[in-house]
Amino acid sequence: MESSIAGSFGNGIVLITGSTGFLGKMLTEKLLRCCSVNSIAILVRSKKGLSASQRVADMYKQSLFDRLRSEKPDFIESIRIIDGHLDDLSMGLSSSDREWMVENVNFVFHCAATIKFNEPLELASKINIQGTEHVLELASQMKNLKGFVHVSTAYSHCPRSLIKEEFYHVPITAKELKNVIVDEEFSLKVLEDWPNTYTFTKAVTENMILTNGDHLPISIFRPSIIGCTKSEPEPGWLDNMNGPTGLVTGVMVGFLRTVPNIGSNITDIIPADYTVNALISVMWDTVNRHKQSNGVNKVPKIYNYVSCVESPLTWGRYIREMHDHYYVAPPLQSMWYGFYIFYTNLIVGSILRFFLHRIPGAFMDLLLILCGKSPKMLRMYAKTENMIDLLYDFSTRQWIFDNSNSRELWSSLSQDDQEKFRFSLQEFDWKSYIKSYYYGIRRHVLHEDLSNVEKATSKNRQLLWLHRLFVVLTIYAMLQFCWTFIKYTF
Repeated sequence: MESSIAGSFGNGIVLITGSTGFLGKMLTEKLLRCCSVNSIAILVRSKKGLSASQRVADMYKQSLFDRLRSEKPDFIESIRIIDGHLDDLSMGLSSSDREWMVENVNFVFHCAATIKFNEPLELASKINIQGTEHVLELASQMKNLKGFVHVSTAYSHCPRSLIKEEFYHVPITAKELKNVIVDEEFSLKVLEDWPNTYTFTKAVTENMILTNGDHLPISIFRPSIIGCTKSEPEPGWLDNMNGPTGLVTGVMVGFLRTVPNIGSNITDIIPADYTVNALISVMWDTVNRHKQSNGVNKVPKIYNYVSCVESPLTWGRYIREMHDHYYVAPPLQSMWYGFYIFYTNLIVGSILRFFLHRIPGAFMDLLLILCGKSPKMLRMYAKTENMIDLLYDFSTRQWIFDNSNSRELWSSLSQDDQEKFRFSLQEFDWKSYIKSYYYGIRRHVLHEDLSNVEKATSKNRQLLWLHRLFVVLTIYAMLQFCWTFIKYTF
């Protein structure tokens, strides 16, 4: 057995799909900084008028790569950009690129996917299911392939309350789905138990791997909700508004003022750098298992990577501690004082949204129109509330996860590997992590540094008094209305 994770890549060549996404970028950075890879091939498509090379050049200017740039200034030379996509069987690859990958690639991390919950089933299937099928087909031709890890999601089988590290039945195969996907009525029926097309297509993809991947050294990695980094390459790094990040950011700037009451539920957040460490460790384990089986592949192994088993965190604590840091360093660009009203009843939630979002949004749009600008607030509220509704099931439901394979993997690592590729969440320090999360949002999402804290705090005090005045006037108006109603009724 290869004792060192970094050494297991032994001058090998890695292919990463989804390399421009959050997880893909993190994975590329860690592999180049800590593992003995020869080179990394990244599959990137031209997009929005930018070539694959231009997109990659822009990506590597991000602060995520500052540490790597400092430690290995020439890291770009270890990256091979391959212009391609997952949409068709040829993957848009040139014959020379395809031939090079077949001859040289040793490890495949398949991270590419559409993660939009409301993606049309046809498009979600094309990217998540058929795209994976195309990557598997390419991998099956690779002459020196040592390991293949497919990134799924811990919620792929979310209709179940208990999710183990095993394959589960799905109502339709990938081949059957491809034949009937144009039937809208059938699409709605087949999606009946799943809350969105993302988790459904991931479930179908897993079963496709079970039937099509038995000749490959392959594993399935199921992460839960990926948050900011804990420490590598810097604490609090993130670059998107997905999941809880969008919710917290909206509350921080005073945009969101009513949210579902999810305080007592567990949020299964996992740090991004720990997730990447676990993913790399899974590849190491996959390669070793394949060696030990003398090339005879067994059923692909599944790894649930979650935090709720070893270190559960409630939404209530997450939101409360985020708010504690808000009082110390509020955002300068706040539009209102940060407050929120929880609701449990959806009808009550609709009423609160009307008064706390729609009416202020309409007023702001009117001011924008009067200033000669395009209205945007009502449109932003509609988009954000739709996102919250799509996440509602995942905020209010609870799952029981088994992560035995992930815990067993951690136990099998040497002490040196456990230090370099830490992913165990036992006794995890959520307090410091939430602090890093808050300031990470402030820096990387809102693009504010700590130099403006004094100015931001002063502005926040003014917003607080304005908020209090508005509350008093609202209560006064309601009392006046009630008094007038009683007076003329009785």
